[in-house]
Parts: sequence; structure tokens; C-alpha cells
Amino acid sequence: MATDMNDYFNKKKNEEKKSDGGFTPPKPPKIDFNMNPQKAGILWLVGGFIVLLFLAKPFIIINEGERGILSTNGKYSDNALMPGLHFLLPVIQNVYIVDTKVRIINYADKIDRASTAGDGILLKPAITVLDKRGLPVSIDMTVQYRLNAQLAAQTISNWGFSWEDKIIDPVARDVVRNVIGQYDAETLPIMRNAIAQKIEAGIRDNVNRQKNGPADLESIQLREIGLPQKVKDQIERVQVAKQEVEKAQQDVERAKQEAFKKETEAQGTANALTIEAKAQAQANHLVGQSLTPGLLKLEQIKVQGKFNDALKENKDAKIFLTPGGSTPNIWLDTKTADNQKISSTGK
Repeated sequence: MATDMNDYFNKKKNEEKKSDGGFTPPKPPKIDFNMNPQKAGILWLVGGFIVLLFLAKPFIIINEGERGILSTNGKYSDNALMPGLHFLLPVIQNVYIVDTKVRIINYADKIDRASTAGDGILLKPAITVLDKRGLPVSIDMTVQYRLNAQLAAQTISNWGFSWEDKIIDPVARDVVRNVIGQYDAETLPIMRNAIAQKIEAGIRDNVNRQKNGPADLESIQLREIGLPQKVKDQIERVQVAKQEVEKAQQDVERAKQEAFKKETEAQGTANALTIEAKAQAQANHLVGQSLTPGLLKLEQIKVQGKFNDALKENKDAKIFLTPGGSTPNIWLDTKTADNQKISSTGK
């Protein structure tokens, strides 16, 4: 009976294999636990070495914009590792990655830290210093710099990994303090460009004097000068007064120009009248010179002829003659009372 049951199940399995297309799942490999002890030791040694390599990681990859500081038993190497793949001895050697890209320190109190903080950007409070009279002044400034890649290992060896907090930050604050202390708060906005140049020159000079040139400065920008409120109010009052003075000066200048214009016009009119009078006098002089005795007698004869013609038409006319021709001859028409005619002619 048991044999029949086994035959039935074997037959059933064969039918299932045929229905699956003759596919037979692979059998798991058999592990021989009775292998040679020497062979097993070798396998364990190889496996342990692979695990050790994985955990110890005897290599490192350095990316562009970075340098590797190799430490052997706690002693830094004189030369930094360049970008690429580097192998090292586990446990004995270690590599520290330093950033050689441009880094930024923003000195400000009003910067949105959530939006501006990031890789290579440090946020620090505005630099508060005293002016020449002891009044507090705040300076917003940006310093861009980078680690000297060629001397990175020496810089880290001398200053440590917080080298920028020991070099850039204290130098910037000290230079700003010395420069701002030379001016009164009221003159700081006026001398802004000169102050910015002095601050940049001072920071560069101090950083470049450091041993082995640890950093390269890219730029220093003076963004804002924060003045005390009373100084701001005073500057505003001075500006308003200055604007009023300038307006008054403009009004005076405008009045001067208007007066000069009127004076010029009056002088031009007087000159025109003078010229006209001179011309008239010259004309009268020329006319007087042209009146010769013969010309006057001729004109008298012409007038006498006109009188004779008038007497022919109007016998009632009265004529007054002046001897010598010093005054004009006058004749009066008395024919009608309504139509009196008076005529005068130079003799």
C-alpha cells in the first residue's frame, strides 16, 4: 500500500514537471563540512583579510578644490595630497581633508542666517568699534579668501584646522578698529570710499605678513556703516540745512540773472535810442549842408508858382508873405468858412 502511494506521488510530480515545461528548480549547493583543515584555514584567512580591508579602508579619494593632510603616527606631512586616489597604511596613517575653494566671512547683524549660511560661508556679528570721539559704530563687511593650497599642510601644522578663526577674523577686526578710530562718526559716510580702501589695504598687509602665507585674499567689501541714532539725526539736520542754503543760493543766483537780463535789455534800449538820435542828427547835419542859397531860392520860386495857381482858382484867398524867406509863406482860403485850408511850405 505504501509503495502504491509513493508511485502515485511520483507520477503526480512528473505530470507537474511536464505541465511547467520541464523546468526543474536548481538544487542548493551542498556544503562539505568535512573539508581539509588547511584549506578551511586559507579560506578563513582570505575572508578575514577582505573584511579588514573593508573596515580599514586603506585608500582615500580627494576631490578638486580640496587637499589632503597626511598624518603618520600623529605627524603631519610637509606636502599636501593633491586631488585623486591615494593609498595609506591603515591605523598608522590618516588623511584630513581641507577646503581650498573660496570661503566667505559675512560680518552683519541683519543677514538671514537660514538663507545665507552654507558650505564655505561663515556668519559673524557686525564689527562694533568706537569712532574718534568714542561713539559706537557697527561695520558690515564681507571678506573672501582661500587657503593657500601649496602651503596647506604647513598652515594646518602651524595653526590647526581652525586657522581662519585665528588669522582672518582677528586681523579683520583689528584693522577695522584702527581705521574707524581715525574719524568722527559724522564724517564716516562722506569718507566711505577712502575708509574701504584703508580697511582692504590693512587686512591684506597683515595677512600677507603671516609666516608661510597661509591664506590668499580675494576681496574685502565694506557694505554698511551703522551710526548711532543721535548722529543720524544730526546728519539729517545738517543735510536739511544744507539743502535750504543751496535753495537760497539758487534763488539769489536766479535773481542776479534776472536783474542782469533787465539791465542788458535797458542798456540795449538806451543804446538803440542813442544810435537813432545820432543818426537823426547826422541826417539833419547832412540836410543842413545841402540847403544852399540857390536851392532855397529855387524852392521859393516853386512855392510862389503854387500860390499863383491857387489865386487863379480862388481870387478871395489871402496870402501873407514874409520877406527874406526866414519864415514860410502862408495863404488862407477865405472862400468858405467851413473849408479853410492852411498850407505851409519851407522857403
